[in-house]
Parts: sequence; C-alpha cells; structure tokens
Amino acid sequence: MSSIAPVLRRARIANSFAFGLQGFFLAVVLTELPQQKEQFGLSDGVIAVSVVLISLLAGGGSVLAERLALRWSSRAAVRIGLLLVAVTGSAAAFAPNTALLVAALGCYGIAVGIVDASTNMQAVFIQHGYGTFILSSFYAAWSAGTIAGALFVSGCETLEVPLRESLLVAAAIVLLLGWALGPGLLGARDAETSPTETAAPGPAVALRAYLTFGIAAAFVFAVDLAVGNWSALYLTEDLLAGSATAALAFAAYQGTSLVARAAGDALVRRFGPRTVVRAAAGTGVLGLALVVAAPSPAVAITGFLIAGAGLPVIAPLCFGAAGQLATGRELDALIARLNLFNYAGTLLGGGVVGVVAASAGHRAGFVLPLLFAVALIALSRVFGPRRAASAPTAPDPRETTAT
Repeated sequence: MSSIAPVLRRARIANSFAFGLQGFFLAVVLTELPQQKEQFGLSDGVIAVSVVLISLLAGGGSVLAERLALRWSSRAAVRIGLLLVAVTGSAAAFAPNTALLVAALGCYGIAVGIVDASTNMQAVFIQHGYGTFILSSFYAAWSAGTIAGALFVSGCETLEVPLRESLLVAAAIVLLLGWALGPGLLGARDAETSPTETAAPGPAVALRAYLTFGIAAAFVFAVDLAVGNWSALYLTEDLLAGSATAALAFAAYQGTSLVARAAGDALVRRFGPRTVVRAAAGTGVLGLALVVAAPSPAVAITGFLIAGAGLPVIAPLCFGAAGQLATGRELDALIARLNLFNYAGTLLGGGVVGVVAASAGHRAGFVLPLLFAVALIALSRVFGPRRAASAPTAPDPRETTAT
C-alpha cells in the first residue's frame, strides 16, 4: 500500500472537502428557513410538505448516484452532484414565488441525494485502502461544514446581507471548491474495480445486508434533520429568540458533533461499535430531553449541544458496518441503497416532526426525535462489539500504482 498512499491521502482530503461542502450548503438552506418563511409568507405546513418533497427527490438522487457510479465512477457522481448543488442553490436564490422556490429546492434535493450517496461510496473505498476505521473523520468534515454554514448565515444576518446574495455566495463557494478538489477523488481504477468483481452488482446481497444498519441510520438522520429543519424555528417562534441567535442552535449541535466525530474513529477502535452506539444514543436522549423541557433559548441551545455530542457518531458506523459486506461496484450499489434510509429518516425528521410542529408546536415536535434516540439505544445490539474496517478481500494489484 505504500505506493498508493499518496492517492489515498489526496482522496481523503478531497472527499473530506466534499462532505464539508455538502454540510455547508445544507446548513445555509436550513438556517435561512425563517427568512424564507417571512419573505414568501410560508406556513409550517408548507415547509413540512417541501421537506418531504425534497427528501423523496433526494432518494431518487441516491438511486441516480448508483447509476452514475456504475456508468463512470463514484468520483464522477460526486462532481456532478456538487455542480448541481451550486446550480440549484442559485436557482433558489432567484425564485420569484413559492412555487418556483419549491421547484428549485426539489432539484436541490436530487443533488443532495447524489452527493450523499457518492461521497459515502468514496469514504468506504478510502477506508478499505487505509485498512482501519476512518469514516467518522469524513462525517466530522460534514459537521465542520455545517458549522461554517450556520455561522455564515448568522454573520449575513448580523451584517444585513440580503437573502439572495448570501445564497449566491454560498453556491459559488461550493462550485469553486468542488471543481478544484474533484480530481483528487478515487477514480474507477482506484475504487470500483476489484479482483473479485463480477460484471454487475449483486443486489440480492445488498438487499439482505443493509436492512439492520439502515433502520439505525434512519433514526440518526431523522434526529439530524429535525434539528436542522426545526431548531431555528423552535427558538424564534416558541422561545422568542432573534434569527441570529436561532441559527446558533444548529451551530451548537454541529459543534459538538464535530468534536465527537473527530474522536469517533479512535473510540470505535478502542471500545467497539456497540459500546460507542449505546453511549452516543444515551447522550442524545439526555440532550433532547433538555431541548423539550427548555424554558429559554439558552437552555435549548445547551440541549442541542449535548445531543450533538452523541447521536451524530452513529451514522458513519452504519455505513462502516455495511462496507464490510461487498467490494467493487457491488459496494457502490449497496451504499447507494443504504443511503436511501437517510431519506426515510428525513421524512421522519423533516416531514413527520413538521406536521406535529404545525399542529401542536415545535416543542411537541421535538418529542419525536427524543423517542428516536431512545430507539437507538435498543438498536445498539445490532452492532458488533469489535469490527475491523478493512475490506474483506485483498487489494487489486492494479491499485498499488498511483494514477
């Protein structure tokens, strides 16, 4: 592996930036919901329907990422997805009415699905090359991106930068960095090709393998999206915080998730996945209980901060576990299908929580994420006490030469 190490290092850096750019722009979109709501006169019900639509289309984007990876490579899928994120973000900035805004966000949902699935494909292939658990570091990069996005919005609000201009600047950042770093990702020769690869992926293997980890992933993403979609509105409408303060709730959640994910690889290697998942879920229960009971914005932000120290660690463990079950293009298909649980989770965290929030208030809406965190404690038993992170097969001799 010594001669391919530079390729892996470049790919790890490039893919970390891709995770970060995805998180950055998502945070910009979500933390600007109060401004979008005010500008277009949107109700919580309309926002909930929009989130459901975006989630469904993102699921389609994940399927499209599988096709792109099989046709070209997961590297091509990442680059196409980031381009579409920038383009659709710009379109949302110029939407003149609610209908076109929802249409632009729907197209953005497709782009999100492509990037989510393909960056996870890259992450698992890179982890296979390293031969040890490193997936949490990619999710730490995503968390860093979301923090940057939330603080970007807070800064724009403080400086009174118009909504359109702030979205355009965010889209430009994604476009330029995605274009510059994309070539560093693993191409088909370095990733999808493996010595045991068959002519086509084995969907039966993937369908059997991803289910148990997919359920856990769905609950994690449900909590993540509930915090992302509704934390700012909870603080502004239920706890009467200003929009700049409200953006800090998501930043607090992602801030501690960044620390937890940065430490996640070492924790998994030392204590094993099952113990880490159980402790992470218990921490999430504590934090979300504080959110539900919060009498003030400061207490709610503290609750989000505690929840972020636990729950976000679980998602990379789900993909890491699935990554042991296939290689080559078969792994592309498996990861893309596992990623569909991401959007099942967004339907719960964005749509169902939104429906409850619209009818009973945002405080009541956050009871559901609390219950999801409790369920994750029970699901921790599906993770092994110890697990190696390397691929189940030896590397392809062709992958010992940098390309």
